[in-house]
Amino acid sequence: MSFTEATYEQAIIELFGQMGYTHLYAPELERDYESPLLDAVLLDSLARINKKLPPEAIQEAAGKLKSFEGGNLIEKNRVFMDYLQNGVEAKYFAKGEEHTAIVYLLDYQRPENNTFQVVNQFTYIENGNNRRPDILLFINGLPLVLMELKSPSKDEVGAENAYNQIRNYMQDIPALFIYNAVCVISDLSANKAGTITSGFDRFMEWKPKDGRYENTAYAQFDTFYEGMFQKERLLDILKNFILFSGDSQKPAKILAGYHQYFAVRKAIEKAKIAAATDGKGGVFWHTQGSGKSLSMVFYAHLLQEALDSPTIVVMTDRIDLDDQLYAQFAKCASFLRQTPLQAQSKEHLKDLLEGRTANGIIFTTMFKFERGEKPLSERRNLVVMADEAHRGQYGFDEKIVLSKNEEGEQEARVVVGNARVIRDALPNATFVGFTGTPVSAKDHNTRRVFGDYIDVYDMTQAVEDGATRPVYYESRVIHLKLDQNTLALIDSTYELLEQQADSAAIEKSKKMLGQMESVLGADSTIQSLCEDIAAHYEACRANLLTGKAMIVAYSRPIAMKIYRKLLELRPGWTEKVAVVMTGGNNDPEDWKAIIGTKAYKEELARRFKDNGSPLKIAIVVDMWLTGFDVPSLATMYVYKPMHGYNLMQAIARVNRVFQDKEGGLIVDYVGIASALKAAMKEYTDRDRAKYGDMDISKVAYPKFKEKLQVCKDLMHEFDFSGFMRGGPLDMAKAISGGVNFVLDTSVRARKDLFLKEALLLRQAHSLCSSLTTQQERHEAAYFEAVRSTAMKLTIGGKGGKPLSLNEINTQINELLKASVQSEGVINLFDSKTVGEKFNLFDPDVLEEIAKMKEKNIAAEILRKLMAEQVAVFRRTNVVQSQKFSEKITQLMNAYYNGLITNEEVIKELLEAAAQIAGLHRQGEALGLTPEEMAFYDALTKPEAVKDFYQNSELVAITRELTEMLRKNRTIDWQKKETARAGMRRMVKRLLKKYKYPPEGVEDALNTVLSQCEMWTDNL
Repeated sequence: MSFTEATYEQAIIELFGQMGYTHLYAPELERDYESPLLDAVLLDSLARINKKLPPEAIQEAAGKLKSFEGGNLIEKNRVFMDYLQNGVEAKYFAKGEEHTAIVYLLDYQRPENNTFQVVNQFTYIENGNNRRPDILLFINGLPLVLMELKSPSKDEVGAENAYNQIRNYMQDIPALFIYNAVCVISDLSANKAGTITSGFDRFMEWKPKDGRYENTAYAQFDTFYEGMFQKERLLDILKNFILFSGDSQKPAKILAGYHQYFAVRKAIEKAKIAAATDGKGGVFWHTQGSGKSLSMVFYAHLLQEALDSPTIVVMTDRIDLDDQLYAQFAKCASFLRQTPLQAQSKEHLKDLLEGRTANGIIFTTMFKFERGEKPLSERRNLVVMADEAHRGQYGFDEKIVLSKNEEGEQEARVVVGNARVIRDALPNATFVGFTGTPVSAKDHNTRRVFGDYIDVYDMTQAVEDGATRPVYYESRVIHLKLDQNTLALIDSTYELLEQQADSAAIEKSKKMLGQMESVLGADSTIQSLCEDIAAHYEACRANLLTGKAMIVAYSRPIAMKIYRKLLELRPGWTEKVAVVMTGGNNDPEDWKAIIGTKAYKEELARRFKDNGSPLKIAIVVDMWLTGFDVPSLATMYVYKPMHGYNLMQAIARVNRVFQDKEGGLIVDYVGIASALKAAMKEYTDRDRAKYGDMDISKVAYPKFKEKLQVCKDLMHEFDFSGFMRGGPLDMAKAISGGVNFVLDTSVRARKDLFLKEALLLRQAHSLCSSLTTQQERHEAAYFEAVRSTAMKLTIGGKGGKPLSLNEINTQINELLKASVQSEGVINLFDSKTVGEKFNLFDPDVLEEIAKMKEKNIAAEILRKLMAEQVAVFRRTNVVQSQKFSEKITQLMNAYYNGLITNEEVIKELLEAAAQIAGLHRQGEALGLTPEEMAFYDALTKPEAVKDFYQNSELVAITRELTEMLRKNRTIDWQKKETARAGMRRMVKRLLKKYKYPPEGVEDALNTVLSQCEMWTDNL
């Protein structure tokens, strides 16, 4: 017996049964197929949970759950999540007076008071689209979790297919997703959870059941389900670990990862103890890029209940970090149930803290605290959250510092460590430290303030989980042609950085740093540096992902020199490159226009984060090196000696997850390799073993050569030499022939294996392209062109969006120009089939496709054209949408499973295209527009209907129905359920006039109503 998708579905249901869920088989339920809720269960549950409220309040809350005013799906889901986490406000009358109450949807305090149901094969109909997700988890009648499963025994389908299916469901049956909290994609080997805004790369596994991270590299499927969906834990996740962030233009619904969930829960328990004892809330070490800022938001949210409405002070040691963290919390204000405040000065901080008795999330830099005669607050339920807690400023010591006054006389003054100042200001507060890099074993101050680690989520774990990407290293110091004295000076600088706390070393370093400025800023060195950066960027990085890169300059003057030299070498880069650094009162006049105001820097940040912006290269000194996230950023050119946590935080700018990014690349011009190894000494043993040496010549290049050979082996029966030696026509033939070879369904495993291995080849090449030979680059470009074309033909563009053949041609040409500087235009698909909007119903086009030599490609092109037409029907014609969608699915399944040949599937698809063309001609013969023809199809779907009416009568009904809907098109049918109900009544009245539907075909009315709703929803 094979382990099919149905078998896997039953295994999941059995697992949920063991966790106490009640199983319901949806086809056996008596229910409204056009309602996404289990209405009876919902009403019973609301009455049970809210026993003290009258039925009117329950009914009003239930009504609000079914009528979401305006907005798109994500906005409606945001409103629903607020209802789910905080309850629904409802009004009712008692004793002649109006009252307001909160109706809670879930009982978070008593899990057993909720109804947990696992439901499979739940058919839901919306706008004529009949869809059936594999499994839904209902709690109190609400479909909060949707699971899409794929067969573990089929190599050609997997978790990504499940993800794409969910995205299609969101288009076809969006109302179901108003109530969705979590989406799950699973094929036994990969089990991941995300939200309705998550890209495939942000669906994450849930590995441990209990918060221990050992042996999580290959977590079993039951660990995922039992770790996340035990009743108490699921309720906790729903209430406390799902939030909306981002702005109205680009909202993001975020589900905490398992590492965030368990770490925050540990931190909350630690805070309860610390608040009652020594105030040491512990240190939270989660490697950079793994969501530390959001963990801080989840923690702040939970603290409010755990410590009885505490005041929270979020503290950093830099103004730009304070701004960044404040902005993140501000985006989550609705989840936090309060608006964060930012102290603008020492006096403002004092005003915000003095006399406050509860609540408040206050942001400040540590330097706004000052010594005072009395504390700012002596409350115990006050928590200080310190970001990057282990930096040197957190000292307790008092030091005597000697300096000269204006008369030249020496004066002594006492300097107190910031930790002492802050502790004196808030003597009973609980201090918790958040860091992305480890605390040094020599750092006693951090432990004195915060205590020991609460939780460690290291680099290895983060990369394994897909929370971050690895960082690779390429040395290009040799390209600067520096002499031995200069190299020795740079090495000495690193030694001084190691001893930076030593006062004698600091004095010595002032002289040496002055020398460094003159050496690294020398005109000849800047010339060599900029020539190499420009050449390396254009050849290897400009066409990777979004082309974003960062140059870290030694100093502000050197940053300006690099900026000007790059523009001298590349005058066309005026919009591509910018300098981001602080300004000073003594800056040269001509710097001001380049550096700009604070508002200008904010605009630069917005543009650099915008993947479509022409701004690609940011030159920085200190700004943006911590706390600034641009996920697509993949390249950092380092021209500044850095050390320890400063170095590790800087290079983490390129470790963020973005699409199929293999990793970030650090291009070194100042010999940071030894400093990297030194910094890694404080990391975990497995981090040191795995990432202690990430030189691309030792890691990425060998992997590239291995994958190149694998691709050559997979294509060994196909001669692609024409691509290597021929002109544009030969190259085009080699690519299209290679795609046809890969798409051959008689060798089913080849396509999936090639697509997988060619992607790994591309990812490895993205890191080491500067090391590859011309022959290797050409071979890699060929395999990428074949992979990319095959993907675009079979799947489409981003998110499965269909691409025209002209778009595919254009993209492949861009790919080849970028990778092998190919000259001339390559046409993979020639003549009429290439049109920007070619006509499926043009016999010449269909004949040309049928005659194509590459039959496997022809079959995919026809499938693609038909799928695009079905997509049009899906928005306009409910009857034809269902008919042709089923036909194409059956045909292509038979083709992919080897039951019919490519010639047979082409013949069948051509016949289907002819049928669609015939529908257009039929409409024209009846004098009906395509819009009217959709209503005619709905009216006549049951063939028996034509026995009761003359065709002229059906045409008259069609026109009157369409005209009535057109006249009422100003009504916003989507916004109000009452408006939709009114529309249905209007339609029924009109049809009743014509005695439609006739006796015996009453179901025909549902088809007509579905078509009307589809029409109104796609106005």
